Amino acid sequence: MTEERGLISAADRRRPLVRWTMAGGAVAVLALLVFAGLGPILWLAKAAISQPNDIVARPLELWPGSPQWHNIADAWSRLRVGSALINTVWVALGNWAVSVLVATTGGYALSILRPRYAKVVNGALLATLFIPGVISLVPLYLTILDVPIVGGSLINTYWAIWLPAGASAFNVLITGRFFAQLPAELFEAAKIDGVGTFRMFTRLVLPLSGPIIGVVSLLSIIAAWREYLWPKLVLPDRTKQPLSVMLPSIRDNVQINLFMAGLLISVVLPIVIFLLFQRYFIRGAGLTGGIKG
Repeated sequence: MTEERGLISAADRRRPLVRWTMAGGAVAVLALLVFAGLGPILWLAKAAISQPNDIVARPLELWPGSPQWHNIADAWSRLRVGSALINTVWVALGNWAVSVLVATTGGYALSILRPRYAKVVNGALLATLFIPGVISLVPLYLTILDVPIVGGSLINTYWAIWLPAGASAFNVLITGRFFAQLPAELFEAAKIDGVGTFRMFTRLVLPLSGPIIGVVSLLSIIAAWREYLWPKLVLPDRTKQPLSVMLPSIRDNVQINLFMAGLLISVVLPIVIFLLFQRYFIRGAGLTGGIKG
């Protein structure tokens, strides 16, 4: 088998100078990536336990003053970060539950049950990905303000966030793409044995869908955690607002070190969630292939 040729030949790679140069370049690129990824988070952690004057006057010093560990406790109690964090967790859990329910049932219907109109629905879902979210903001708000058929308003309720978040075309498409790669013989055998549609979904599809459920879970939780505009519109009551809305609203009225401490509290949990779900995310993203967004 002929070896593929690159910019550097195999003979050049065996030279010590070339080998050391390539290794040094790889280390330098890796160090830059680590610095770009962790640098802002480490600076935020430093600012969260610094004095206000040190943050403003000497922002780039490694450690300008003695650590002010009480900033974290002060931000939790004085800035109402604790209650806002509970609101954020509640919003994220609702988004996760609705998103997983819609994505798995929608993907199951379109990719495994495959009704006659499946291609039309898939095309419509794909088309919605090209529509900017700002365009649908006004009609979505009017819908939440006066819910069709059932009537009433969802303003100041978490359902106003959960229901629109669940209607994610991207989640349905990637879940359906994953289901389409499951062994078709398994479902044919289940149909022959008389297994119903619901039992096939709960006993066969869901147990095999751990990777893609992990991907949808991570995407929905992170999206709920960072969303600002929509929760601000539908949750005017400050006691119900998540951290993404509460922290920007108080940034001009609090000390900068307490504000940074609040930001640090808000980013710790998403990082932990990603570290816990990363293997499912990487595995599921690799299996879905082909769809990007």
